[in-house]
Amino acid sequence: MDTGGLRRAYEAVLAEVDAGGFGPPADGELSAEQIVAHLAANDELLSEATEAVLAGSPFAYYDLETIHRPQLDALVSECGGLDGLAELLRDTSQKLCVLADRLGPAAETPVDTVLREGFDLDVDESLPWGRALDLHTRVHLPMHLAQLRALRTHLHPA
Repeated sequence: MDTGGLRRAYEAVLAEVDAGGFGPPADGELSAEQIVAHLAANDELLSEATEAVLAGSPFAYYDLETIHRPQLDALVSECGGLDGLAELLRDTSQKLCVLADRLGPAAETPVDTVLREGFDLDVDESLPWGRALDLHTRVHLPMHLAQLRALRTHLHPA
């Protein structure tokens, strides 16, 4: 499995986070801090699933859309805000990339996968694990990158 795209997707998200300057989200949307918390928590699940695949264990992966805002807010508080969350995301994404580098033929291992993010991503089936990571790379991360960018472009002048 080529993890170069995964690393580049994380680099783009982290560069956006480092640029900062985010405004408040629209009603019902996630804040920049909540988006980064979601991605870091999701990385932990992806890493657990990847470790299970590498160990030859059966595993089911469920995306964290079901995690509620209080849990995200607790993670934001625990990390002390956006800078701490960015550091956490650097760590979790690095761990996931290192694990993904090790997959090799195991990337073809089928994993029961549930991914739901708005209207852009709706998967509930057994997928080769490499394909699930590819969806994370090509759909999930870019979607949240766009959300971060929108938080900056929708700043209202005083």
